[in-house]
Amino acid sequence: MKTNPSDTTGRIVLMSDPRVAAIPVADCGEPLIDVRGTLLVDDRRADTTGSYAHLRSGVLDRLVHAQSLLPDGLRLLYVEGYRPPELQRHYFEEYEAELRAANPAWPDDQVHQSASRYVSPPEIAPHSAGAAVDLTLVDADGTELDMGTRVNASPEESDGACYTDAASISPQARTNRTLLAAALSTAGLINYGTEWWHWSYGDRYWALMTNQPTALYGPRALR
Repeated sequence: MKTNPSDTTGRIVLMSDPRVAAIPVADCGEPLIDVRGTLLVDDRRADTTGSYAHLRSGVLDRLVHAQSLLPDGLRLLYVEGYRPPELQRHYFEEYEAELRAANPAWPDDQVHQSASRYVSPPEIAPHSAGAAVDLTLVDADGTELDMGTRVNASPEESDGACYTDAASISPQARTNRTLLAAALSTAGLINYGTEWWHWSYGDRYWALMTNQPTALYGPRALR
């Protein structure tokens, strides 16, 4: 299985790549499941409806398996999963506006592509399919491990250290990212290479990167 989100030239395949949107969806109909009570859940992205704490059941099963593969004393810390389509659109348009203001000479297509490094275009967003999760690692005391940046650090804020394979992070952070990646990739999830914390299964990006003909999950409403 291909788990490194890059093309044959070594460049990261972005969510805005037309090949992602071209993947058809054959939704398998799995429900969105509340992960609270199964995984350790952080509330930094909590919303009033509890949407953030939901994932497709098949994704949750794989996270439980990934957690069993971690060294003793380490656990996954779940930060955000399902994201309603309207919230995804808000995040994407907000980040596009920030980039446009900071780079007024950029054409619209460059703004769109650059925004997709950090927020997926809403029409193909893995989070809105319940297929993606943002997470990190904690020790037995619940203290987050050093991963080189905070979860959800933008490329601008982190000077690119949010990229999974960034060379600028410490050896300890590299070791911790490797531990996280080993468990999640073995469980069948793939990483988005611009965000070390973002992993998914069954969405269009997963299908492209693993050479599947269709995605298993498409955008849907929680209820």
